[in-house]
Amino acid sequence: QVQLVESGGGLVQPGGSLRLSCAASISLFSIYIMGWYRQAPGKQRELVARITSGGSTNYADSVKGRFTISRDNAKNTVYLQMNSLRPEDTAVYYCNANRVKDYWGQGTQVTVSS
Repeated sequence: QVQLVESGGGLVQPGGSLRLSCAASISLFSIYIMGWYRQAPGKQRELVARITSGGSTNYADSVKGRFTISRDNAKNTVYLQMNSLRPEDTAVYYCNANRVKDYWGQGTQVTVSS
């Protein structure tokens, strides 16, 4: 079983930055893929970024060059650094862990507005 605890969401102005954190209850080496997803009202949940146990990363086209996913294995924590935020980034952001099956965090609200 994997438990995920998210933090770091909030309200920021366009062009601002936030760093989301996702703390996992087990070693990240035991998880094939960690990812961040987001869901805006009326839209489907979409992949934002993901990182494998080997360190490979990929990103949605809409966030490339602005967001960075990283991990701290000692803390069993994955981060999403979000820079140059735009109003269209507003969504609930969810941490995801894939091992034998998918696990999800509770979600954290990110609102980008002036």
